[in-house]
Amino acid sequence: MIQASILLFIGTTEIMFILFIVVMVFGADKIPEIAKGLGKGMRMLKDASNDIKTEITKSAEKNGIDTSITKDVQDELNKVKDDLEDFTGSVRRKM
Repeated sequence: MIQASILLFIGTTEIMFILFIVVMVFGADKIPEIAKGLGKGMRMLKDASNDIKTEITKSAEKNGIDTSITKDVQDELNKVKDDLEDFTGSVRRKM
């Protein structure tokens, strides 16, 4: 049985085709520059979203809004995630 990797509902064949088109359009020598630019852009986006979260949290705390519920929800989500990983880990070992 061959197991294909699936990333965002895109199979291995589609990823290879997209990479082929990218190489054909931009050339192999430009791909590292493009990847570096995408990495910087994603880092800037992540930093901006973290800054927004921080500002919202500070503003909520300043105005006396209780933000502990978000921490409680995040803790519960982490517990469920850990339980799910424990379960799927045992299933994966059996396969």
